[in-house]
Amino acid sequence: MSNNKPVFGAFNQGLTPTIACFNRAVTPLGVNLDALITAMQAYVDKHVAPVWGTPAKLTKTTGFMPNTWAMVFLDNADAPGALAYHDLTPDGLPLSKVFVKTTIDNGDLVSVSASHELVEMLVDPAINLMTTGPDLKATYAYESADPVEALSFNVNGIPMSDFIYPSYFEIFRKANSVPFDHLKKVSKPFQILSGGYQIVFKNGKWSQIFASEKKKKQFKREDRRGHRSETRASGKLQRTSAKEVARFDRPQARAARA
Repeated sequence: MSNNKPVFGAFNQGLTPTIACFNRAVTPLGVNLDALITAMQAYVDKHVAPVWGTPAKLTKTTGFMPNTWAMVFLDNADAPGALAYHDLTPDGLPLSKVFVKTTIDNGDLVSVSASHELVEMLVDPAINLMTTGPDLKATYAYESADPVEALSFNVNGIPMSDFIYPSYFEIFRKANSVPFDHLKKVSKPFQILSGGYQIVFKNGKWSQIFASEKKKKQFKREDRRGHRSETRASGKLQRTSAKEVARFDRPQARAARA
């Protein structure tokens, strides 16, 4: 029987979220996980939170923890128990997925992908924020890294994703009047850089706007399953099931990750 009831997310409003970070990928991350978590904490504390007002405490764990958000590193959406279509933890809190093998196969860095997912989860944890923009017949997703996703900067010597500022979504801003992204490469509201894209809802469906034909072709080749763009298109959030969590903790799964 179909259940069309919406899933609402309060996500402990007013509290600084704790984000449990754990690795379920067999593919090497290409960076030490402890160092990556430390760099992402500095990324939030020094760069993201002062702009967006989204503090968080990242902690390394061996799995999901009660009453915490989560970031899990997986090989790809085809891996057994990959949480490919789940966007909430077992407690119904935000879940961010970093597909390690997919990221590396695309020629990208895991640290940039992880920080990309992190800033987007902090800014829009329920994957439901939208705003008006240049096209008055469309609404624009509040994705804080997509328009600048090809850019990065170092935090503690580890590359982190560039991200846009709230002013990016303020159409009344004049060009070059204020910073629109952290690296100051965007010069006006809703500008998409050559390596980025913007998710829009128009004519009853979700689609993407690209600034370059190269990025458009690259996007079509990517395995997007489990990403926020797919979640928006599906229009619903799903909790990770207890069965799926148990599958992660089987002896053979633990041995594969050792």
